[in-house]
Amino acid sequence: MEIPTKYNPKEVEDKWYQFWEKGNFFHSEPNPSERPYTIVIPPPNITGVLHMGHALNNILQDILIRWRRMQGFNTLWMPGTDHAGIATQNVVEKELVKKELSREKLGREKFVEEVWKWKNEYGSEILRQLRKLGCSCDWERERFTMDEGLSKAVKEAFVELYEKGLIYKGKYITNWCPRCLTALSDDEVEHEDHEGHLWYIRYPFRDEPHLFVNIATTRPETMLGDVAVAVHPDDERYKEMIGEALKLPVVGREIPIIADESINPQFGTGAVKVTPAHDPNDFEIGKRHNLEPITIINEDGTIRGDAANYTGMDRYECREALVEELKEKKYIMKVQPYSHSVGHCYRCRTVIEPYLSDQWFIRMKPLADAAIEAQNKGNIHFYPERWTKVYLSWLENVKDWCISRQIWWGHRIPAWQCKSCNEISITRETPTKCPKCGNGMLVEEEDVLDTWFSSALWPFSTMGWPEETKELKYYYPTSTLVTDRGIIYFWVARMVMMGLEIRKETPFHNVYVHGTILDEFGRKMSKSLGNGIDPLLMIDQYGADAVRTSMIMLTAEGQDIKLHESKFEMGRNFINKVWNAARFAMLNLKPDGVSDIKTKEDDYVFEDVWIISRLDSIIETCTVSLEKYRFNEAIKALYEFIWHEFCDWYLEIIKPRLYDSNNKKSKMVAQKVLIYVFDNILRLLHPFAPFFTEEIWQHLKRSANESKLILTDTMNNESLMICPWPKTRPNGLAGREDTIKTNKDVIETMSLLQNMVRAIRNIRRNMSIPKKQPLKALISVHDKRIKSELDKHHNFLNQMANLDSLEIGVDLKKPESSASEVVNDIQIFVPLEGLIDIEIEKKRQLERINKLESHLESVRKKLFNKEFIRNAPNHIVNAEKDKEAELLGQIIKTRSILHDLDKDI
Repeated sequence: MEIPTKYNPKEVEDKWYQFWEKGNFFHSEPNPSERPYTIVIPPPNITGVLHMGHALNNILQDILIRWRRMQGFNTLWMPGTDHAGIATQNVVEKELVKKELSREKLGREKFVEEVWKWKNEYGSEILRQLRKLGCSCDWERERFTMDEGLSKAVKEAFVELYEKGLIYKGKYITNWCPRCLTALSDDEVEHEDHEGHLWYIRYPFRDEPHLFVNIATTRPETMLGDVAVAVHPDDERYKEMIGEALKLPVVGREIPIIADESINPQFGTGAVKVTPAHDPNDFEIGKRHNLEPITIINEDGTIRGDAANYTGMDRYECREALVEELKEKKYIMKVQPYSHSVGHCYRCRTVIEPYLSDQWFIRMKPLADAAIEAQNKGNIHFYPERWTKVYLSWLENVKDWCISRQIWWGHRIPAWQCKSCNEISITRETPTKCPKCGNGMLVEEEDVLDTWFSSALWPFSTMGWPEETKELKYYYPTSTLVTDRGIIYFWVARMVMMGLEIRKETPFHNVYVHGTILDEFGRKMSKSLGNGIDPLLMIDQYGADAVRTSMIMLTAEGQDIKLHESKFEMGRNFINKVWNAARFAMLNLKPDGVSDIKTKEDDYVFEDVWIISRLDSIIETCTVSLEKYRFNEAIKALYEFIWHEFCDWYLEIIKPRLYDSNNKKSKMVAQKVLIYVFDNILRLLHPFAPFFTEEIWQHLKRSANESKLILTDTMNNESLMICPWPKTRPNGLAGREDTIKTNKDVIETMSLLQNMVRAIRNIRRNMSIPKKQPLKALISVHDKRIKSELDKHHNFLNQMANLDSLEIGVDLKKPESSASEVVNDIQIFVPLEGLIDIEIEKKRQLERINKLESHLESVRKKLFNKEFIRNAPNHIVNAEKDKEAELLGQIIKTRSILHDLDKDI
């Protein structure tokens, strides 16, 4: 079957993905004779649908897996999903509302059943979508953070950490989401700047109510829970007041003035209200001074029943009403605008409430110290390297991790409390009686674990831990982790700590941190802005390979990516270029009855040696770039080689040989090189664009078989994806009888010839001479040796520059009425007589200069406008500066052309 005229991804992608899956090419089994290469997928939430961030992350992983597979590694890409506690519970609760139900009405057991039903129906959708991208995961090994094996691992890890004294339960201030009704860790709180107010409130002295201490607060509603006012012990303004009693406005409760060194005398008035139940700093002050906390805000953000006249009000409604009362009673001294950072729930965006509650925590310092030591030993390498400092900074300043969540969907904490003696039992199996008093009335802990607890075990729990499986022994530690910078703290650091604590080694050797996908203006993609791009729609419109190659070409190492839909045209155009080159190759690989002729080095002409030498260079560039996780360097090198060297030059140069049936040996050699180079191109390109390379390679294999020109055993493989990654040729072309070696002199000579051809083409374009019009050219050199070398390539220059007359000489005189270019001290003259009307051409060039100068004037008006420079976004200003530079360059070039025309009249 001939290769179709146009590439249609919809006819190709599903076909080959099914072929790969049916052939079991993605599957891996432990094999001690092979070197493993392992990646565990950052498990997407079961609530998730594929977005551009997922797409980029998984494209990068697939490139690594496909590349290493071709290098001969036994590759495992472990897929799976995360149960995403809060997010999934929220989604299912919304579905229940549509049915006029709630989780409270259902009760815990039935609600969890509903979540499992939802998970089974929708939870793997994102993994199905990853198949559309071409991801070569080992789908037979798919895991889920709440499957039976991983649930066992979570329980074992919790018990093990508890037995080591690394897990404890206590009453502390935590970040509380009044919407999700659960505690959050510090890393799950996202801060945003809010424009609020700073209220200055008078707190009267108990014994002298006409005297006041003024305090400043951004949250006046919390004063209902005040138990003291604190000042710095060295603050001269308040030294004599320490120990005095104040009356809390509105409430009337007596509270003391205390001294504490944590108080900043520069903030507000230097006197700070102390609310231990609703502020983490105040909680620590309260502990130091034995102050009893007073909780005045409920879990849902409403005011508690013992809080004056504000019972049942929402916290913000209470704030407004309380401020009004304070104003009426003359307690407000002043109000100032105040910008401050406010924490929000990372899931629902609700403003979090510091809340005093019983929670479970992990002691992080000993775990962090071990992670820091491992990093300092060089056990993990970050790419780009700058993320090492970010990672270490977080570890050095880590706080204990609140791991309990007040929701129903998740791993239930394996703790039971005795109703009789309150003893808490932490066990792997459900206990039947209290180990302390023997009572059988035990109550199971209601809280579940933070989702990130199970995710932290992912690299080894997916391999079968706590069992010592063959997979765990063979694939762990994993090789590379590919992640977004946003979860270095959430996930990367915690995996390292858990890996070191539980398995005594880091869970991976290398961490590649990629950038964030932004819109074309540098903004984050979000539903609210409506600027998101659906990768599935892009795949439908452009094809998966176009999406993959476009994104990697835009992905500079670790940098954010500004993306617009039009950018995918770049990948599509590239794929079409390669497809058309493939069609040309197939049409010119028909057998000619000479495939059994032996070839030797002398049979390979200049262009053959050049393209093979350049191929060697590209193989090395791509391999080294991928080793260093510089994905876009690899794809850009391939792009330039394929488009501008292989297609634009080599294929054009060999056309006469392919079309010449009289010189069958030369044709056969060109065919051999064509197959060899194209086969290597497809292998190099396959990790980036797997679908269309497989399609072309299968056609190439068939054509090579039919023409009996197969050069390598690899072309007898069942699939391109299991062909070996190209290597430079230690023993000549394809390791057969040929001994073509990389020739740097040939590369340099070709570069010179290409620049000379480009110079002649520039003259043709500048003078508006039709492409099909043959030209006469003179090439003047200063050295006979250069002339002798160029004489060897007379036919090459004639063909590629479309010349019907070429004279190469030493110090030739410039002919009259000719245009000129200079390449490396070599002068090139193209006589124009009979080709153009000099006067008309002068007029045309003058008109062009006038247009360019007019455009330049309008650009400079903008750049000289101070208002424009001050108010326009940076990217707009920079774009105008780029226009100015480009226009100046065009004007200088056009004046040079006009100068040549003036001289020749």
